Amino acid sequence: QVQLVTSGGGLVQAGGSLRLSCASSGPTFSSYAMGWFRQAPGKEREFVAAISWSGTVTSYADSVKGRFTISRDNAKNTAYLQMNSLKPEDTAVYYCAAVRSSGGSYYYTDIGAYDYWGQGSQVTVSS
Repeated sequence: QVQLVTSGGGLVQAGGSLRLSCASSGPTFSSYAMGWFRQAPGKEREFVAAISWSGTVTSYADSVKGRFTISRDNAKNTAYLQMNSLKPEDTAVYYCAAVRSSGGSYYYTDIGAYDYWGQGSQVTVSS
């Protein structure tokens, strides 16, 4: 069983930066591909970024490409989402998610692919 704890959200002005962290329990974090999703009020949860368990392959939604960076530190059992040049439309609850992966280059953008979810972290960007 994997438990994910998200931290690092908050209130920031447009153009600012935040870094979200997703800490995982359990000894097999390096076997899991990780993803970040977000859900704004009144909208469905959407894909933001994903990373393979090896950390060598990443994928981003077009809306965040060039501004957000997903990374992971398998020695610390933690994944990160660095968010730069934040915009008011980035305001949402951000969730990290994990899925056991058989290949070091696999990543997943489909919300249904993930087995474990963090509790969510609020990110608010003011204009």
